Amino acid sequence: MFGFLKPAPDAEQKISEEKVPRLYKMWQTRVLISTAFVYIGYYIIRLIFTVQQNDISKAYGFSMGQIGTILSMFGIGYGISKLIMGTLADRANPNRYVATGLIVSAIINALYGATQSFGMIVFLMLLNSVMQGMGAAACQRLVGLWFGRKAKGSIMARGTAFSIWSSAHNAGAFMCVAVINLSAFFFGASLQWSFWTASIVSIVIAIIVLFLGSDRPTTKGLPTIEEYSGDKVVIKDGEIVEGDVSNDNVFKIFFEYIVKNKLVWAVILTSLSIYIVRYGIMSWIPNYLVNVKEFDNSTAKWLTGIFELAAVPGVIIIGFITDLLKGRRAIMVLVSLIAMLACLITYFAATNHTLIIIVLLIMGTFIYAPATIVGLMVNEAVPKFANGMSTGTMGFCQYIIGEVTATLVIGWLVQAYGWSAGNIIVYIFAGIAILASIYILVHQNRLYKKIDDAG
Repeated sequence: MFGFLKPAPDAEQKISEEKVPRLYKMWQTRVLISTAFVYIGYYIIRLIFTVQQNDISKAYGFSMGQIGTILSMFGIGYGISKLIMGTLADRANPNRYVATGLIVSAIINALYGATQSFGMIVFLMLLNSVMQGMGAAACQRLVGLWFGRKAKGSIMARGTAFSIWSSAHNAGAFMCVAVINLSAFFFGASLQWSFWTASIVSIVIAIIVLFLGSDRPTTKGLPTIEEYSGDKVVIKDGEIVEGDVSNDNVFKIFFEYIVKNKLVWAVILTSLSIYIVRYGIMSWIPNYLVNVKEFDNSTAKWLTGIFELAAVPGVIIIGFITDLLKGRRAIMVLVSLIAMLACLITYFAATNHTLIIIVLLIMGTFIYAPATIVGLMVNEAVPKFANGMSTGTMGFCQYIIGEVTATLVIGWLVQAYGWSAGNIIVYIFAGIAILASIYILVHQNRLYKKIDDAG
């Protein structure tokens, strides 16, 4: 098993120079499709419980606080897992790693359909979250390995590629709703079969990805992205770091490139604040719309998926704009966050159903675009051999602090004091995200001037 997950060796024979551009583009296309495809599978599994929360609450007799507790278990387990699994992703075959995680996660998800015990569901949610931690870090590492900051000789630059991959989780959320309805079509309104259908679909996706994707470019006889496109990794105060792998101790890498890196921590603060807003909205869409805005349950379910899917074009466009800005991504983060705040105010205050739906469609873009961009920024602030570690560190904070606040804390606050208490939490962290992004903008402008000066 562990041998299966080890990095593939570099190819013994190098591809001839005249064939490199064609083969590079072919493998970039395959890697981008496989990472997007596998992440759709991860999100189908991840969001089944969230989308079905109203039906589960009625069928199993769970309270609002219990639903929040179950959802928070994912944040706790996933946050810890992303730190550990992200570090392991740096030292694994990322394609096999990400597919294996999805298969095991799908098997655990199937077990949800075999129990109505609150304690067992809490345990399964925690266990599943650990396996879900194998997803993002491996995918982000693959994007970093195959795409450069500039589009030279490639199908696209890294910002656009990263945005397309990240948008897969929005598509995955919509597919989750589609899978639930597919299950209902074949098996009726069975909660058990909604879990089992999602697991079957995700396992099929994982098997396809095993054959479609790839490890590092050098395993195919191709040059690294630095050699091919002239991409440079400039960190901290202008230090240029090269290499896709490192033999250094993981603790040395963590301390040198994560702990001592101020930009990494500023990006993490922005990201966890965005995650509190993200999950403070997305996790409670079915409940909030039904109980506060008086939507019917079926419409609220579909709006959970549509909220995610509608963000896809905007996230990709904004990612592309950051490439046009030559990697100066913080300006688009700040603009998006200001627009997000305006949407939040409207969403919480509006009573007209049409207006609420329109705001949800728009707001998804301005939540997920900055969340996507900061995910790329934390990778670009470290060497490629620390991409998984930086993703994992940020994920730890996103979920241990971010999602737990947005599910467990908001769930119990709403039960005790009403929805206005939950809304206040969302507003506070939207403000923190804006302030942190201003700091990053100033710091990043200085850093990328050094990158341009370096050629």
